[in-house]
Amino acid sequence: MVKTIKKGGFIAIALIVVLGYTSCKTTSQTTTKNGGISKDLKWSERMAQTVMKSHEQSYMIDDAKEPKWDYVHGLVLTSIQVLNKKINNPAYHNYVKSYADILIDEKGVIKTYEIEKYNIDMVVAGRILFDLYASTKDNRYLVAMQTLKKQIENQPRTPSGGFWHKKVYPNQMWLDGLYMGQPFYTQYTVTFENGKNLDDIAKQFELIQMHATDKKTGLLYHGWDESKKMPWANPESGTSPNFWSRSIGWYVMALVDVLDYFPKDHPKQKELVGYLNNVANSLTQFQDQSGLWYQVTDMGGKEGNYLEASGSAMFAYAYAKGANKGYLPAKFKVLANKAFDGLTNDLVKLGDNGEVILTQACAVAGLGGKPYRDGSYEYYVNERKKDNDPKATGPFILAALELNR
Repeated sequence: MVKTIKKGGFIAIALIVVLGYTSCKTTSQTTTKNGGISKDLKWSERMAQTVMKSHEQSYMIDDAKEPKWDYVHGLVLTSIQVLNKKINNPAYHNYVKSYADILIDEKGVIKTYEIEKYNIDMVVAGRILFDLYASTKDNRYLVAMQTLKKQIENQPRTPSGGFWHKKVYPNQMWLDGLYMGQPFYTQYTVTFENGKNLDDIAKQFELIQMHATDKKTGLLYHGWDESKKMPWANPESGTSPNFWSRSIGWYVMALVDVLDYFPKDHPKQKELVGYLNNVANSLTQFQDQSGLWYQVTDMGGKEGNYLEASGSAMFAYAYAKGANKGYLPAKFKVLANKAFDGLTNDLVKLGDNGEVILTQACAVAGLGGKPYRDGSYEYYVNERKKDNDPKATGPFILAALELNR
């Protein structure tokens, strides 16, 4: 197991400037003599370099064989883009840019993206395009962002005005969808529309907070079916049956990222900060002594449940960023560090070349669909696990950056 590195420990980084397209075989040159990843780097770079070593080209993230526009790429590449703002390493920039350049053609058409499916998961990868467009003024990136905004404009909605998670999931809002759609939507409306849609964005959180929050625990259920027609939906409330840590993680990450673009004097800003405080305080009741959280959040002692990496990393990030930005009290920075200690002490192992391997990550979970997913306890604890799943590695990088670890 790996012990926590002291907060200092940066050594000089020699950069190789790569002109034009790069597959990014070469990452930051702070490596060991045999080309491994140096333990003197901070955790954010160690994980980013692990991702880049494991996936020579950025489209290969999540072991993809062919380029595809996908939310996991959006999550991990956004985290590497945030890292690069601190490190300024051309290899990181090129790794992110190469994904956009292989997926977006000369007219700005996003390859493999099908707007008619109205899958809100597909919006989040557009977050990497804001900085790319700002730095290059390449119109392809703007056209691609406009396409994703068009999806948001036409996304089917519940009777109350909440975005459906996908066209194939009528009248359903999932916590995941708040992260998939709202940070992009917020940044777009602030960047290009003078913030005209901020009320609509706040409404998405209001609906989830109102309908998916459990009064007893303060935790949020994974999904809410406004029609109450799905077999998994509670016939009275429309909520799914259990609390899944990663879904709550998506929700709190959405809040702290959306708040980056909400002006403090906007009438809804304090509301969103209040939601963050509510769920953050509720989550503290279920943080294990290790610092981690269980796959099914409120059932730590139940057979089959396990301490899960992606949800724990997401909570560490949201707690740390929330405290750093002043949305949450300072105690949450302490709890975030405790969570990060849990990740590095209990769930991280090192590869032969210094790669960071984050274990105990749930690979995927959802509701409904084929084969049918019923949202039961047994369903969540029996979904497969995957080392270095991108839903864990991306938040791990973000948490390490916020904690300066």
